[in-house]
Amino acid sequence: MSDEDIESKPPLEARVAERCALQIAQTFSGNRILCSSLGRGQAAAALAKDRPEAAVTLWYLDQYWQHLAAAEIGDLDGLSIVCSADFPSGPYDLAVLPFSFRGEAELTRDLIQDAFDRLVIGGQLVVSTDNPRDRWLHDHLREMFPKVTVIAAEKSVGYAIKKLAEQKRPRPLKCEFAFRDGQRLVRAVSRPGVFSHRRLDPGARQLIDAIPWPIKASASQPLRVVDIGCGCGAVGVAIAVRGQSDAVPTEVLSIDSNARAVACTAESADLNQITTLTAKLTCTGEVDHPASYDIAIANPPYYADFRIAKLFVDSALKALIPGGSLHLVTKHATWYQENLFPGWRDLKIQPRGQYFIVTARRG
Repeated sequence: MSDEDIESKPPLEARVAERCALQIAQTFSGNRILCSSLGRGQAAAALAKDRPEAAVTLWYLDQYWQHLAAAEIGDLDGLSIVCSADFPSGPYDLAVLPFSFRGEAELTRDLIQDAFDRLVIGGQLVVSTDNPRDRWLHDHLREMFPKVTVIAAEKSVGYAIKKLAEQKRPRPLKCEFAFRDGQRLVRAVSRPGVFSHRRLDPGARQLIDAIPWPIKASASQPLRVVDIGCGCGAVGVAIAVRGQSDAVPTEVLSIDSNARAVACTAESADLNQITTLTAKLTCTGEVDHPASYDIAIANPPYYADFRIAKLFVDSALKALIPGGSLHLVTKHATWYQENLFPGWRDLKIQPRGQYFIVTARRG
């Protein structure tokens, strides 16, 4: 494809909820604008173009979507595209939040509370959903705010809330939970939008139990572990706790594309007084020192036609030393049986409850 072809490509159309939110936002003034997005930041880009004097912040929770938006939009004066665990502090005159009815309920509420908190008094919050018969979001907004203006459309519905005072009692949605690994008690932190929130995922439980321990480490070289797609960090933190309690020198690198996952993992390490775990934000699966890790652990998601699972496996292959071991948990072992080649040897697939533990060594 030539540069001319790329330049002539039409921009991707915004999803219906984002179009709805944009149309409402355009009726309000404000030059300090905060936007989230269901896609590639079309509403934020449109507002930045319409208001060249404005400072528009386009926020993403996941670095992968941040990169897609940056590639789609390019350089645009007045627009900054960020990926962070929370919205930047602001303050803002206008906040624009489109949501899908398929989204996570607690994350939706959390983001609404967070955005409202960052508005100046007199600022406007615009919220929309792609469910034209929405009741859930409307009911929650009415519970949270004294006045909610409804703007209905054929395929979506939007809501506008003017900030007249600070929210009195925002609901705390961050939580801590604990689980046992043998005789060890491991504590973890989770937040909406992080896998898995409020509990230890059953697959993670099976993976923790299946990782062999103790592992004898060299006296001069610590055991190096990479936790790929760490989520709330439970598995990597559990391994780090094992190393600390059993006096096995262990270094853990936990990576994820979700900024909250990275923040929760780092906080979980602090909660357990772990100093040998590093949490890093990355959507490419790259590690700082390839071919230097003894163990790679992962609990890959099942969606996206195993493209993310392939990214996890490829990342493990690059991270591990020759002979280093991969340990992952899945409900769909066939894909790994058919695709964990080349580069791997000693492939084993063992059932554990409703899951399978897949192990292999880097060739």
